[in-house]
Amino acid sequence: MSNKTAITVSTLWRYPVKSMMREELNGAHVFMNGLLGDRFYALIDAETNKVVSAKNPKKWPNIFSFRAAYTAPLEANAAQPVWINLPDGSVLRSDQADINQQLSSFLGRPVRLETQAPAAAKLEQYWPEFEGETNEVSNEAVAGDAPQGSFFDYAALHLLTSSSMEAMQKLYPEGRFEVRRFRPNITIDTSGLDGFVENDWVGKTIRLGDTLRVHISYPCPRCVMPTLAQGDLPVDGGILKHAVAKNTPFVSFAGKELPSVGVYAKVVQPGWVKRGDTITIED
Repeated sequence: MSNKTAITVSTLWRYPVKSMMREELNGAHVFMNGLLGDRFYALIDAETNKVVSAKNPKKWPNIFSFRAAYTAPLEANAAQPVWINLPDGSVLRSDQADINQQLSSFLGRPVRLETQAPAAAKLEQYWPEFEGETNEVSNEAVAGDAPQGSFFDYAALHLLTSSSMEAMQKLYPEGRFEVRRFRPNITIDTSGLDGFVENDWVGKTIRLGDTLRVHISYPCPRCVMPTLAQGDLPVDGGILKHAVAKNTPFVSFAGKELPSVGVYAKVVQPGWVKRGDTITIED
């Protein structure tokens, strides 16, 4: 891709509590450990000590109905409580004394809200193609290419382009393709370019705005999550089968070859990024 191609930051997202709904931002600080405030909290299954994740919708069928937002603007290295909106309309605050009891009661399983992942943290991942078999749910490591103790599935930053969204919509016109299905941190406006353009960025460094530089490390493998209902977005298995699976890079994960959309990135130089910032691809 030419550096002369005009590509820009379109939207910015963070997810204060892992697997809950997001906050959309106009600008954000990005540090070596990712976008400020992203996946700062997560729920831990008190019975298994595993990280609660929408990747296992059979155990946590309504976790995407929870929404989290910080109670005040964030500052670097300063913890901030979050509001947690429950599906029934009630609102909890993360620092209230009975937060774990309240969340456990609503989810029907004992959980605790944490800011640090357990040692050798794992989460459960559901594989619909193996439903009813012994390998229907697997145990996967957390933070493979992110700081230990964090709650990222793999890397601390996830990017997705508008061209990929458009490509998937063309492949599967019946589906509703919205960014929120794919839960990126940064969406990039690549208007005028066709196909899954970020595939070509893997192994390269990109600059976003004046200071932020990230190295594109890996295609982002996809599981059941983009097919799940989110708000008014319906359950749709065709998202994965008829669109995501048509992208050519397949990623070896958990002994399987998974289709990918979007890319993971590692921060090379921290910085501030905002909507409309120009992006430069550095070979």
